[in-house]
Amino acid sequence: MSETKARDEITRLAKSIFDRGLTFGSSGNISQRIDDGWLMTPTGSTMGNLDPAQISKLDDDGNHLSGDKPTKENFLHMAMYEERPATGAVVHLHSTHSVAVSCLGDVDPKNVLPPITAYYVMKIGTLPLIPYFPPGDLDLAKAVREMAGKHHAVLLANHGPVVAGKSLYDAVYAMEELEETARLFLLLQGMNTRFLSSDQVIKLGNRFPT
Repeated sequence: MSETKARDEITRLAKSIFDRGLTFGSSGNISQRIDDGWLMTPTGSTMGNLDPAQISKLDDDGNHLSGDKPTKENFLHMAMYEERPATGAVVHLHSTHSVAVSCLGDVDPKNVLPPITAYYVMKIGTLPLIPYFPPGDLDLAKAVREMAGKHHAVLLANHGPVVAGKSLYDAVYAMEELEETARLFLLLQGMNTRFLSSDQVIKLGNRFPT
């Protein structure tokens, strides 16, 4: 994919994410791998009104080459790329329902959301909870890196999800599935809920590895 096309793709999908209320203000960030490095949404920018020309460009070593300064959470993205060589894009949002789940005190930190639907299992699999760190804390990058080798999606406590995908569309679709499942999980609280069985989850994982 050409750099120009990648910039346009980031801009278009970012606006769709913003317009549907999946992130707010200047929260959230997107990155995408290109032939000679990465493109990344700039710090302080809003996904609802990105200028393709101002999207940050980083070289193969993560050094800023052009465009506006990259998001201050660029280390989250780089941790995913470093541990998952097949990653083509990373999306990090402060989506309401996922953040709400990340604040709950009684979730399983090894796998935050239960297998409510087949599509969640197919697109996310398991979702570990990363302990809380202040925004910009490099220990957060270390914690994400420790999980990224086995998980393409993680949930940052009291913060929000980070999802990697082979393409930008893959990452966005998985993020949307995560957010919808978090919403369902909250709606079902206190109800007698039928989750997928362990056997059903295993069969889905074998057919659709994440």
